[in-house]
Amino acid sequence: TTAVFQLESQGMRRLLVKLEPDRFDDIIAVLALYRPGPLGSGMVDDFIKRKKGEADINYFHPDLTECLEPTYGVIVYQEQVMQISQIIGGYTLGGADLLRRAMGKKKPEEMAKHKNLFMDGAKERGYDVSLAENLFDLMAKFAEYGFNKSHTAAYAVISYHTAYLKHYYKATFMAATLSSELDKTDKLYEFYQDCVDNDIVVLPPDVNQSVYRFKAIDKGTIRYALGAIKGIGAGVVELIELERSRGGEFTGFVDFCRRMDKKALSKKTIEGLIKSGAFDSLEPNRAKLFYNIEHVLDFVNKERENANQGSLFDLFLDDEDIMESGLLNTVALIDYPLFSLKEQLTLEKQAIGYYLTASLFDEYKDVVKKLGIIPLSKYKLDDDDMQEIINRPYNKEKPKVLICGVINYIGSRPMKKGGKIVFVNIEDESSELEFVLFDTDAEKYKELIKIDSMICVEGELMYDSFREQIKLTGKHVYTLDEAIVAKVSGIHLILNHEIDVNQLATCLLETTEFVVESNITANYSNENAKCKLSVAKK
Repeated sequence: TTAVFQLESQGMRRLLVKLEPDRFDDIIAVLALYRPGPLGSGMVDDFIKRKKGEADINYFHPDLTECLEPTYGVIVYQEQVMQISQIIGGYTLGGADLLRRAMGKKKPEEMAKHKNLFMDGAKERGYDVSLAENLFDLMAKFAEYGFNKSHTAAYAVISYHTAYLKHYYKATFMAATLSSELDKTDKLYEFYQDCVDNDIVVLPPDVNQSVYRFKAIDKGTIRYALGAIKGIGAGVVELIELERSRGGEFTGFVDFCRRMDKKALSKKTIEGLIKSGAFDSLEPNRAKLFYNIEHVLDFVNKERENANQGSLFDLFLDDEDIMESGLLNTVALIDYPLFSLKEQLTLEKQAIGYYLTASLFDEYKDVVKKLGIIPLSKYKLDDDDMQEIINRPYNKEKPKVLICGVINYIGSRPMKKGGKIVFVNIEDESSELEFVLFDTDAEKYKELIKIDSMICVEGELMYDSFREQIKLTGKHVYTLDEAIVAKVSGIHLILNHEIDVNQLATCLLETTEFVVESNITANYSNENAKCKLSVAKK
């Protein structure tokens, strides 16, 4: 329910999973119930059990069935208090509103006055005295948590509309949602992850295809917005779109620089476009473009200066004639080796705020999988094993796990008793998870706790009830190499007569720590014989 009005929070999602709403009245009710009062009173659990047939529904009297049926006999709304007072106590609509106010203010003298009025009205209408007394006490209790139905119903309509649009027009809806948060990286990343989770492909920005806002290409594809690239304003994007409509798509990086208005040709702007991958369809080697920016801009500026000083003959030629006649020189881009994955993604994150085309975790994922380390997506509230942790008594021993991921956030705050607590967020290809380190451990592992570092953390799972999420209390932090040494007991090699012994020796020497701590076995064979060698760890 990400981006669905009023239904986005983790707690609300968990409540919806429990409730399994199947009618509009349930949506109205859940919006009224998801507040501290009803949640803390047990009222919500009672509502869910009654809906699922796990508890009896009591309408108190047949005359109240129509009033209480939408909420399974639970008094949820202020309007229900008013209706009960009218049906049973004979109140007028104005009098019922005064009763609602009195219950909300909890003034004993007013409550006593209204109780007498309610009881007298019930007697006159032929209702049992004990029923009337019980109902009044119940109304007084639920009035503490009662919510205005007209208010929550209006919210529910918007919730339903947004849920409908997200389900049936998911790419268009998410494109609009992303476009509403162009300058908020955290929200963009949240919505981007939701797109991935819902099988919506988000294509990278492109100078020939993107516009200022996110754009739905088809039912399952969105093109990234140029306006979501850091440092690229609406004015620059407007010039890019104008030039595309005037002269067609750009044919290359030099063509882009030649055709664009000088206002859009600052080095910072072009750097942002390159870092984000907006030129990848024209030249996939981002390093080549990045290191040629000044070279190309110098050429374009000189070309324009020469054009301004053109001969009389030039006056009789338009731009197309000049191009065809070869009067304009060309500039060759100096070749540069590709950025490493880490270099490219680091620059991409600078421009976009997060990794879009790949992840730093990608180069480690095969190793992590072979080590049998559980993906971070396992540690979600809707997982059955995590529910056991949520309901576990605070003083009960907590499960110990090993997690791996790339650090994408580090924060800290002081503790009341001195020292500090450090909050670290890591991500793998499946999800994210936060772990905490307390003072001495934070100091001990400070060299490993750095943005974009790949780490493994051993610790205890815990449930943060305030933020409603699973966390890890970190006890030990390792590099991936250290985790390999700890988890892998040996190396088994299968060799034939074509093996380069010197190359193998070099490879083993480069991983000395791992080799020293491991048992090594090798099966060697050639055309004439075969043997098995074993080297015990030191």
